[in-house]
Amino acid sequence: MAKQDTLNQETKAKIKSNGRSKGLSQEEKLVGKTLKKQVKLTEEELTQINTKKALRELLLSKNIDISKTLYKLKYEQELEKLQIELVKLQRSVQLKGRRIAIIFEGRDAAGKGGSIRRFIEHLNPRTARVVALSKPTEIEKGQWYFQRYSQALPNPGEIVFFDRSWYNRAVVEPVMGFCTDRQYEIFMQQVPEFEHMLYEDGVEVIKFWFSISKETQAERFDARRTDPLKQWKISPVDEKAQENWEKYSKFKEEMFSKTHTSYSPWIIVKANDKKKARLESMRYVLSILSYEGKENPCTSLSPDPEVVLRYHRSSHSLD
Repeated sequence: MAKQDTLNQETKAKIKSNGRSKGLSQEEKLVGKTLKKQVKLTEEELTQINTKKALRELLLSKNIDISKTLYKLKYEQELEKLQIELVKLQRSVQLKGRRIAIIFEGRDAAGKGGSIRRFIEHLNPRTARVVALSKPTEIEKGQWYFQRYSQALPNPGEIVFFDRSWYNRAVVEPVMGFCTDRQYEIFMQQVPEFEHMLYEDGVEVIKFWFSISKETQAERFDARRTDPLKQWKISPVDEKAQENWEKYSKFKEEMFSKTHTSYSPWIIVKANDKKKARLESMRYVLSILSYEGKENPCTSLSPDPEVVLRYHRSSHSLD
């Protein structure tokens, strides 16, 4: 044990010394971040990684899929570049007092929350908020449906990310019987008018629908049940999502038909691949919103049309 403690101290001193004299490049930090998620290494193994060949041999010895590791490394590199652009966007929004609302909708386990976390990871929390409202209180149930959502809308200079939104009443509530037919009908009549008022008042709204297949949803639910860090995500509503799949589809299509407008269109994100969905939804936001420094981006701002597309009745959907 004493020998191991000595080794730890020597290794830490070496790392600290190297950090002072040379420091880690951004690429090295990304490699480290990727490896941390992929494999557990002892300090002795870490000290032996001094060439690309040594790294490759170590990964092979631990049965790590190098192609997957490289894919994740490329993802981390691209994610950082897009996050840099998002910081530029936020600065512009702050300076000009703009109001941005980005809505994330989709079936349960579609990856909405994970995408939002990557969006806000490096944003200033003073002017970037996540809104994920719980079920309404008794008082809120007696209010105009949009009232509690309108209170959460962005203030000047803010970007607000809605992890589900007023569109709960378009799909989840009627499927689960949480609203009456009359409440649903009134909502469907009012929502285009509500969003038109936002448009006229200068609120910039982006509406994402994260689309996944039934098989992918089932796989993600199974992963949540077995992963102790994800079990909190499972709810009674989730448990009924698979058996109500067709009902969700019916209300989803009705929602698109009635609420996809020129001033507030639906943007479909094919989300079976979580990483692609995160990157391309970021790229879409950056592509349509103006900001200072956009003319010199760190990376391409053109979203992949195979992953992100504007809703159209004839377009193919995963769900």
